[in-house]
Amino acid sequence: MNDNELFFEFESGNEVIDERYELASRRIKEMSKEHLKNKEFDLYFHAVGEFLEMMTETYEWVLSKGPDKDSMEELHKRNQKLYGDILPANYGKSYGNPAFACEKLGDEFGKLLSALYYEMRYLIVSAFELAKFDMVIRLELFIEIYGSFAYADAEDKLPSYESVRQTMYWFYSDYAEEERMQRFAQIVNPVNDFARSIIMESDLSDLRYLYKFGEYISDNELEIARHLLSLPEEEINKLADTFTEGYRIGFAATGKDISIKSTASIIYILGFERIIKRALANLKTIGLDAGITRSLTSTFFIEGSARRVNYHGAIPNKQFDYDHKDDFGLFFDSALMKRKLEAVRAAGEKYKKEAKLYGGPAVLEGFGEKPFSPEPKKEAVHLNEKQQKMLGEYKIQAGLIQNEYIIGKERSFTIISFPVPEIGDRFPEIFEEVVKINTLDYKLYQTIQQKLIDALDEAKYVVVKGMGDNRTDMKVMLHELGDKTKETNFENCVADVNIPVGEVFTSPVLKGTEGTLHVTGVYLMGLYFKNLEIKFKDGCITEYSCSNFDSEEENRKYINDNILFNHKTLPIGEFAIGTNTTAYTFARKFNVADKLDILIAEKTGPHFAVGDTCYSFDEDNDTFNPDGKRHIAKENEISAERKNDPDKAYFSCHTDITIPYDELGEITAVREDGSGVTIMKEGRFVLPGTEELNKALDE
Repeated sequence: MNDNELFFEFESGNEVIDERYELASRRIKEMSKEHLKNKEFDLYFHAVGEFLEMMTETYEWVLSKGPDKDSMEELHKRNQKLYGDILPANYGKSYGNPAFACEKLGDEFGKLLSALYYEMRYLIVSAFELAKFDMVIRLELFIEIYGSFAYADAEDKLPSYESVRQTMYWFYSDYAEEERMQRFAQIVNPVNDFARSIIMESDLSDLRYLYKFGEYISDNELEIARHLLSLPEEEINKLADTFTEGYRIGFAATGKDISIKSTASIIYILGFERIIKRALANLKTIGLDAGITRSLTSTFFIEGSARRVNYHGAIPNKQFDYDHKDDFGLFFDSALMKRKLEAVRAAGEKYKKEAKLYGGPAVLEGFGEKPFSPEPKKEAVHLNEKQQKMLGEYKIQAGLIQNEYIIGKERSFTIISFPVPEIGDRFPEIFEEVVKINTLDYKLYQTIQQKLIDALDEAKYVVVKGMGDNRTDMKVMLHELGDKTKETNFENCVADVNIPVGEVFTSPVLKGTEGTLHVTGVYLMGLYFKNLEIKFKDGCITEYSCSNFDSEEENRKYINDNILFNHKTLPIGEFAIGTNTTAYTFARKFNVADKLDILIAEKTGPHFAVGDTCYSFDEDNDTFNPDGKRHIAKENEISAERKNDPDKAYFSCHTDITIPYDELGEITAVREDGSGVTIMKEGRFVLPGTEELNKALDE
C-alpha cells in the first residue's frame, strides 16, 4: 500500500462503505417518523437521531465546499448548533449529561446510553474530515441499539441491559485495530494531513478558516487569531523560530541525529495558525514533514483522562469531558485489554518503517482559561478496583509496545506555551510579557544555574521546607557521583525542549527520600487542588489529601483519579529548582499565577514530579550539560527495573507539583559530613552567584 492509500482501502472510493453509508443515513431518517411506546426512551432516540441527521447533513455540506462559501455569521451559527446541546447552559437537560440520562432512563441504561451519545458526537469531526468509515460504523452501532429497543418495545418491554452493553462491547472490540491503525498512521506518516492542509492553503487573514476544522470555536480562538494578525511578520517569525529551534536543539543537546528523521508532529490549540504555518515551513527546511493530529473524543481513545492532548479548539464543556473520561469502564475487561494491546502492536507493525523516521512532537500550549474544578457525579461511569489496576497495566504495556516502534532514545520534542484572551482584559500586555519570558537570555540562566548545580553536586541530600501556611518538609536523596569532574546529578535546563528557560532537575534516589509535600493551592493539568498534601516514604506516596470537597472520600478519589491515575502509589520521578523569577513576578503583576501553564509554573519555584522520571525510555542514552559533565541521575530504583521487568518500571504519568517562592522557607544542600549550603531562604536565592535572580523579585 502506498502513502496515498494511508487511510485504508475502505476509506476512499470503496463501494461497500458508500453503500453502508447510504443505507445507514436512510435508516436514520426513517427513524424520525417512528415512535416507541416507552416515552422516555422514545425521546432519547429521537434526540440523538436528530443529531445524527445533522451529522449526515454536515457531511454533505462539507462535501459541497460549504465552509468556503458560507459567511462568518452562518459559520458561527452552524458551529453553535453543532455543540449547543452540551454547552454549560444546556447541559442540565442533555443526554450527554449522565445525571440527566440516569434521571430519565434509569441508572443502568442512563449510563450506557449517555456513553453512546458521547461516542455519536465524534461524528462532528468525522463529517468535517469526510471520514466516511468513521461515520458508518457509529451510525450502524446506533441503528443496531435502536433496533433492539424497538423490537422489545413491540412487546411492551425493554431489551436486557446486558444485550445492549454487549452490542457496544463488540463495537469497541471489533474496530479496535482499524481505529488504532488509522490514528497511529496519522502521527508517523502525515500524508494528506487534514489540519495542515487547512493551515497551508487558507487565507489566514480571513478568520472563516477557523470553522473548517470542525472544532468548537469560541471568542478565545477568534481573538488569538486576530491578535496574531496584528503582529508584524517579523514577530511571528521570531515566535515560530523560537519554537522550532527548541525542537532542533533538543536533538543536538542529547546527541541524537535529527538527520535520520523525516517526520514530526505539531500539537497546538486553534487560533495560533500564523505561528504554526511558519513552524511547518521551518521544520520542512530541516527535512521534516510535520503532521497535526486531532485530540480524539472517542471511547476508543479516552482512557481515564479528561485532558485533550492533541490539537483542538475550545472545549465546549469541560464537565462533559470529565463525566465521560471513564466510559470505557462499561466494557473494559481482560479480553478487551488484550484486544487493545493487539491493536497497538498491529499498528506498530503496519507502520514500523514510518515510525522509525518519526522525530517526535513539537507542542504549543495555551493557558489562561477560567480554572475548572469538576463536579464528581455518582451517575458517571467509575472504574472498579480491578479495572483501575488493569488500566495502569494497559498503559504501561501500550507504552512499551509503542516504544519498540517510536524509539524513545532516538526521538525528541519541544514544548512552548502562550496565553489566550480569556486570561483577562490585559491580554495584549500579558501576551507580550510571555513572549519576553519565552525568549529570555538562556546564556545568563545557564551560567547562574551552573552555580546551583555545582553546590547541589556537593550534597548527599537536599532539604526543602515551606513557610507560613505551607507545611512542606522534604528530604531528597541524591545519587552518589563517582567522578565529580565528569559527572553531575542535575540537568542545566535551558530553552530547548522545555521552553521557557529556568530550572535544574534530577531524578532522586528513592530510598531515604521522605517527608511531606504541601501546596495551599495548585492547578494540575487544568484541575484545581486546594491544600494538596502528599506524604512520602522511601520516595513513594504513602498518604494524600486535599480540601476540594466536604467528603474525605471524594478528596482522595479526586487525587487518585487525577494525580495517581489509579496506581496504589507513585514514586518521585523528579526534583527540580525553578529559577525563572521573571515569570514568577509576571504572574503576580498580572494576577495570573493560578492560570499559568505548567511549563511556566514549574519554573517559578522548586517542584516535585510524581510518576515516571524525565528520562523514561531514554535512561541509557548519555546526555551532557553545557559544561561537558554527564548526567548520571537518569533513573531510580523503580525505573531501573526496566532491565528485568518493564511492567514494574513505568507508570505512564508524570505530574509536576510546584511550591511557589512565597511559600518556600528554605532549600539546603546537605553534604556527607552534615554541613550544608543554603540555596534559597524565605523565597529568595542566597547562594553566591545566584543573586541576579532576585532582581525580578525586587521589582
